Amino acid sequence: MEGVMMKYKDTYAVAVRKPDHEIIIEKKEYKGICKNKVLRNLVFVRGIISFVESMALGMSTLTFSASFFEEEEKGKEAKPKSEKREKAETGITVLLSFVLAVAIFMALPFYASLLFRRYIPSETLVILIEGLLRLFIFFAYIVLISRMEDIRRVFMYHGAEHKCINCIEHGMDLTVENVKKSSREHKRCGTSFLFFVVIITIIATMFIRVDSRLLRLALRIAIIPLVAGISYEFIRLAGRSDNPLINLLSKPGLWMQKLTTREPDEEMIEVGIASVEAVFDWKGYVETVREREMK
Repeated sequence: MEGVMMKYKDTYAVAVRKPDHEIIIEKKEYKGICKNKVLRNLVFVRGIISFVESMALGMSTLTFSASFFEEEEKGKEAKPKSEKREKAETGITVLLSFVLAVAIFMALPFYASLLFRRYIPSETLVILIEGLLRLFIFFAYIVLISRMEDIRRVFMYHGAEHKCINCIEHGMDLTVENVKKSSREHKRCGTSFLFFVVIITIIATMFIRVDSRLLRLALRIAIIPLVAGISYEFIRLAGRSDNPLINLLSKPGLWMQKLTTREPDEEMIEVGIASVEAVFDWKGYVETVREREMK
């Protein structure tokens, strides 16, 4: 809420525009939930770890940013929460979010597709309908929440985040004017990740052919970590590649980002710049990009 989080290696920073328009920055180390370096670098497994860590860190930083507006509404400074209590609340929120996501995006389209079995004998076609229902629910969900005023502002800050990253990666100085000119679409965005999770789930469920309805649903839920791992590897590859085929496959995810990002105003861009500068030496990176382009 009214902020941008940037993470680089084991450090992250959250910059928040307070109600009095001051920008406040919190910078911390984040070692993650898994300390084993072998697992953290293992193909497919690292995607699952990254997904869980991103959810936990996202909830934590969202709580931090929201606290300033809770104080404003109460008209007094809120009592700071203990680290233990904050971790417990974050854990419960992540768990509830996962359960709701499974119910809405996995169980609902699965049981809705069962209605078609009475009229369609083809198992493959019914599974495809289930996948299309899942894609429709995902798309409709984003469209509906984007109409909420608070979420619209969150999407504007999301746009500021992307534009700041694109500005640096294209070798431009991180200024408000340069960020304005940069694209708000990025191949490594979480929106693209979720889109590929939906698409790869459709493909994977084609191979789940068992008689028991409960077992079919259980197997669909069980493959979520694998699907997340595959999706992570794809967007990781896409972020490093200019291969025409990879670029083509990335297009749908980039199109979805037109819904989850909005053009930010200058104050939002300033927040994005502040969060980048807190964790990353962009000047050194930009110089490296320029030298590489000159060769």
